Amino acid sequence: MTPFVSRLLLIFILGTGYIQADAPRSLPEGQLPKDVRLDPLKDLNGYFPFTPPATKEAWSERAALIKTNLLVALGLFPLPTRHPLNPVIHGRMDRGDYIVEKVYFESWPGFFVTGNLYRPKTKGGRHPGIIFAHGHWENGRFYDLGSENIKKEVASGAEKYAEGGRSLLQALPVQLARMGCVVFQLDMLGYADSQQISMAIAHQFGKQRPEMNTVENWGLYSPQAEAHLQSILGLQTWNTIRALDFLETLPDVDASRIGVTGASGGGTQTFIIGAIDARPKVAFPAVMVSTAMQGGCTCENASLLRIHTSNVEIAGLFAPKPLGMTAADDWTKEMPTKGFPQLQQLYLLLGHPENVQLTARLEFGHNYNYPSRAAMYDLFNTHLHIGAKTPIIETNYVRLTREEMTVWDAQHPQPAGGPDFERRLLRELHQDSEKNLATDTSLSKHRTAWSSLIGRTFQSAGNVEWNRTAKVDRGDFIEMPGTLRNTTYSEEVPVFFLYPKKWNGSTVLFLHPEGKSGLYEANGKLRPDVQKALDEGATVAGIDLLGQGEFLPKGQKYLQTPKVNNPREAAAYTFGYNSSVFAQRVHDILSFTRYVRSQHEPPTKKLTLVALEGTAPLAAAVLALSGTPIDASNLPKTEFRFSQLLDFRSPDFLPGAAKYGDVPKLLRLAQSLP
Repeated sequence: MTPFVSRLLLIFILGTGYIQADAPRSLPEGQLPKDVRLDPLKDLNGYFPFTPPATKEAWSERAALIKTNLLVALGLFPLPTRHPLNPVIHGRMDRGDYIVEKVYFESWPGFFVTGNLYRPKTKGGRHPGIIFAHGHWENGRFYDLGSENIKKEVASGAEKYAEGGRSLLQALPVQLARMGCVVFQLDMLGYADSQQISMAIAHQFGKQRPEMNTVENWGLYSPQAEAHLQSILGLQTWNTIRALDFLETLPDVDASRIGVTGASGGGTQTFIIGAIDARPKVAFPAVMVSTAMQGGCTCENASLLRIHTSNVEIAGLFAPKPLGMTAADDWTKEMPTKGFPQLQQLYLLLGHPENVQLTARLEFGHNYNYPSRAAMYDLFNTHLHIGAKTPIIETNYVRLTREEMTVWDAQHPQPAGGPDFERRLLRELHQDSEKNLATDTSLSKHRTAWSSLIGRTFQSAGNVEWNRTAKVDRGDFIEMPGTLRNTTYSEEVPVFFLYPKKWNGSTVLFLHPEGKSGLYEANGKLRPDVQKALDEGATVAGIDLLGQGEFLPKGQKYLQTPKVNNPREAAAYTFGYNSSVFAQRVHDILSFTRYVRSQHEPPTKKLTLVALEGTAPLAAAVLALSGTPIDASNLPKTEFRFSQLLDFRSPDFLPGAAKYGDVPKLLRLAQSLP
């Protein structure tokens, strides 16, 4: 028994006395299905290769799908309402050949983005605009390496100057401003002046907060927040989108020449914004893009985000626009041989191999140091048509103090934050989402979103093969247990078919919480509705979905889903890389549907789906997906609501389900197939 299966068995709890007959077994007693989903879960430290597409058309289709999935995962599908920014620019500081100002604006009413604006000291004209998203450097904009540490950096060649090198987060915008760019350096949530959501919540969250795990007025990381796809990463990305909006309002910025850069967590922000927003023309995510670790902070993870993709592929969505990256002696060290060659293939396919570059300086640890910044300056200079003389060499400068940089003072008081603000912000964003989705009268956005939540459709259900394990003649019908093996996804589900001697060409799949055993009564007879379908000449089928029937030791019940081995109690660490059990059960039904409609001989002429005892949401989710060839269904009323779940390890948990109308909207989608 593998360690994972041993761990899995710990979450099986003895049943509560429900008595029923056993269905015919598909596998020998004690043998589990050969299903990849019983292997250890994927987590952020896995291996995430990228396979370039074969054709431009294939990439165009793939890129559109990934972009939509990203927007859904980030809680930005559709985008929130763009309320007025109400920007305040104050505290102008003349630094000789550049100017620094203090900025704050509202990405959402009462939710402030803060930072510094660096401008070239020129008269008239429009300049390239740069968004600089810092990573996890201590104190963010206020970062100071210290007088002793900078000596080591200078000695190693990582920095040039003992003064300016103490803050890479100032050195970068200073140099770009001197080159002729307008640079907005925004604070990540919880850093520097952005304290409405604290560092402890945004980046150091560890334990669930019972007071925030409520059906109403919930907080971040709660099952409710996950059910509405509200996350720190989503909020931070929305702030970056609004920062682009802010740049476009500046009279000295040329909106056709926008660049984005950042390192580490700022690199994550850079490639994500490049993937979902068309405005950046050049991007430079430093020391982040790789086939290895995908982002360790809560601010870099969201449920659904990387189930079907990876950082390398997300970065590739920027193609064929100019993209620069760096690698160092960290998780990016294999990029020269794993990840970057595949991006080169993609750029070659799209006709611009010259537009992707990697600067690998493996002699340095995790950084955005002088050699790395120099590569970025060169890329921006070339593709934003800055016209700076080359080679570009940083010159020294006098660092600003924390007191000089902070945007808050007596005339510009710091806004309130804390738990009440957090609850209000999430509540208002939820209400705005409901308002925006109410305009989707055709349900097209809802259907698209549900496809992302489930992560698979009939068209992508894969190749499914039948493996019969027995054949028993029961007089009026033939009983055939076996397994359906999805060879595309390495999944296997136990199934039985009951074939009438006189088949009318139809198949009825019965779903039950107990799997295929739920089709039998305690006396061993088939349920009356199952027997009736069989008597009418239909083939009857029962199925053990993931966590049902033969996926479990006999007499035990599946009450809590596994999670990845991460001490932080954030759902995104599990469901950002793995589909929920609810979604995977829908996948199983799709596998069955694929088999009987595409590969079964003779083909089923009519397929009916019957949902028994609480399985209506599963059946509705299958029916809601475009193109699923199910001809009829029986979906009884259900009181179940995803929005009522207060445990994200419930087998019924599905990230995003409450955002997109919950069960009532799902049923409407199921009843209104195009």
